[in-house]
Amino acid sequence: MQFGIMSVSDITRDPVSGYTPSEAERIDAIVKIAVHAEEVGLDVFAVGEHHNPPFFSSSPTTLLSHIGALTERLVLTTSTTLITTNDPVRLAEEYAMLQHLTKGRMDLMLGRGNTAPVYPWFGQDIRQGLPLALENYNLLHRLWREDVVDFEGQFRTALQGFTSTPRPLDDVPPFVWHGSIRTPEIAEQAAFYGNGYFANNIFWPKEHYKRLIRFYRQRFEHYGHGTQKQAVVGLGGQAFIAKNSQDAHDQFRPYFNEAPVYGHGPTMEDFEEMTPLSVGSPQEVIDKTLTFREAFGDYQRQLFLVDHAGLPLKMVLEQLDLMGEHVVPVLREELDKLRDPESPSNPPSHADLVQAKYGDAEPRQPRPNANRGDNVTGGSPYQDSESSVGSYPTL
Repeated sequence: MQFGIMSVSDITRDPVSGYTPSEAERIDAIVKIAVHAEEVGLDVFAVGEHHNPPFFSSSPTTLLSHIGALTERLVLTTSTTLITTNDPVRLAEEYAMLQHLTKGRMDLMLGRGNTAPVYPWFGQDIRQGLPLALENYNLLHRLWREDVVDFEGQFRTALQGFTSTPRPLDDVPPFVWHGSIRTPEIAEQAAFYGNGYFANNIFWPKEHYKRLIRFYRQRFEHYGHGTQKQAVVGLGGQAFIAKNSQDAHDQFRPYFNEAPVYGHGPTMEDFEEMTPLSVGSPQEVIDKTLTFREAFGDYQRQLFLVDHAGLPLKMVLEQLDLMGEHVVPVLREELDKLRDPESPSNPPSHADLVQAKYGDAEPRQPRPNANRGDNVTGGSPYQDSESSVGSYPTL
């Protein structure tokens, strides 16, 4: 099973020191955090996408490609890629390039985000958010799988004979997660394509997540991608760890009390009782995380939020040390023992997807024909195109 961390990329005042880091400091810090996640034995680093203060991650592919150059095995992903306000053509290009640069060590999670004003900033209407999300991914799915795409939809100009470049690494698209906290149509789309479904799992009621995950599993099986147990599920969570429970609560309390998301609301203890938030000793965090499987069944990826609410870099790195040494090894062992043999232990890697497509054959490596200076000729621009696709026009 994969364990990792996710960041929403917030820049928040430290309520203990009173210091607010600059954008430059937080960008530098998140790189250190990601690199240290690999050093302590975690599997995944995820970052969100925001286009407004107080967040810094407006260009996740740029950030993740830099982290990819500094790491060797860490899977790099997004905790949200905005499928509504990004052009699917640009997403196809950006993430295919990231896939090449990381040698397949990436995937991405699509979502609609939680910042309403982002829609008009990018020329969209929030009232069309759901159909926009569905249409945009339908196009993105095709752009990664068809050398030449003709498309006409409701929300963007038509495409005629369009080729997205570069083609995905080994001509195998990245694995995609669909993230949603409330919308069955998104779970349906994930199941239709055989993609992964990620439940944020930061706020409960857990009964709501249970319904969505159950629905996704049922529809995954309905569309013939495997049994319900073989569906690919990821969960979020929040944790703050110290050697003992009292220290954890004492250290995290001022950050919880002033956190923009849940500060000045329920007490930390009530919030722990009502939501997946885990504050305590390593064993307490382990015990709380094991309840996720009891609620949702076997799953393949667990991401923890650990760098939010103004926590200073030193404290975040200490959290990673405790997580890597005392929490994740135990969770791996316990969840592996509990896992149904029919349920996969990990999401599909790039190597898994290549094997599924090609078996023992060599993967396709698209090689363009002579450059015409455009990619809207209508015929396939690649040397190995099937004759049924049509020949590349001569000059």
